[in-house]
Amino acid sequence: MTIKASCHCKATTFEVSQAPETVTQCTCSFCSKRGSLWAYYVPSQFKLTSPAKNVSVYLWGSKTVKHGFCAICGCGTFTETPDWSTGKPDFDNPKISVNSRLFDDFDLDKVEVVVIDGKNLW
Repeated sequence: MTIKASCHCKATTFEVSQAPETVTQCTCSFCSKRGSLWAYYVPSQFKLTSPAKNVSVYLWGSKTVKHGFCAICGCGTFTETPDWSTGKPDFDNPKISVNSRLFDDFDLDKVEVVVIDGKNLW
């Protein structure tokens, strides 16, 4: 089941290969201010369907995570990151986290929200 997504102005579009079972609400300063609900995928499950030039990147802290946003309207779109499941970056196992609030024609209210304490974890 392919799910399409778009930013507010539709200049940045992407799709994922399946619906998320859960989405993550992170309490770190960046995610809290952004208001994203993250769905996680491996790169083969993600496809940018608009020109790459429409995506700008913000790097902060360790500069290992590429936080994407639409260069036109500013919506936070997706993040390219190493796998952090062990607490350390695994660059051989990259992940794409997408802002599931941008999914088109998808009932996000039916997906469980998992809260992680990013405010105190990093």
